[in-house]
Amino acid sequence: MQWLVKLKRFVLLSLVAGMVGCASIPAGVEPSPHDPWEPFNRSVFEFNEGLDTYLLKPVVAGYRFVLPEFVRDGIYNFFSNYSDIYTALQNLLQGKPDYAFSDLMRVVVNTTFGLGGLIDMATPGGLPKHKEDWGQTFGVWGIPSGPYVVLPFFGPSNVRDTFGTAADLESDYLFRLLPDVALRNSLTGLRVVNARNTYYEAGDLLDGAAIDKYSFVRDAYIQRRAYQINEGRDDEEPLMPVYENPYQ
Repeated sequence: MQWLVKLKRFVLLSLVAGMVGCASIPAGVEPSPHDPWEPFNRSVFEFNEGLDTYLLKPVVAGYRFVLPEFVRDGIYNFFSNYSDIYTALQNLLQGKPDYAFSDLMRVVVNTTFGLGGLIDMATPGGLPKHKEDWGQTFGVWGIPSGPYVVLPFFGPSNVRDTFGTAADLESDYLFRLLPDVALRNSLTGLRVVNARNTYYEAGDLLDGAAIDKYSFVRDAYIQRRAYQINEGRDDEEPLMPVYENPYQ
């Protein structure tokens, strides 16, 4: 199956990044029981940080400079509208038909009255935004998260969500249906830039704070995923997510 091939690529990329050298745990930082592979994960985290600093962030800075805010908002709303269809399926698989119906109504409203999804008319109209993915669905089904892991390019994850990300990629129907490879690649690139733009200033706040950024991102991710899977029933409001995986 193709999703298994993608999963193998994740593992190979992780191994390549890890070969650069496992980073050591800073002095005074307590190890986490959720992160048994911390030295390896830190090396992948540093690889992703370098990629973000020297490639992705400059691209996003240019994106923000060239495009006015209302255009960026329209792009964000377009991808958000597209993801609502996918979220509806996940909510259905999680046994939440009322949420699934609400998500589909969002698509109808925003596509019909929001210029194909460029304007979010559903949220002010009383249809709240949900966001679900295969990792959350696996969690609702009772599959444990497993150890925390940092994936090259995709960032914070865990064993369950790694399989979830592979399933997200495999079931990304719109891009699988596009016959034009150049258009498909362009939309994928725009999608990644749009996701990073959402948290453009959050990274700067962390860079200037006197904290261990790796630990903060890890703990925020673990708390956020637990909150998403439990729908906030058992956990407090999660820490602000620092990075947004476009497939989660």
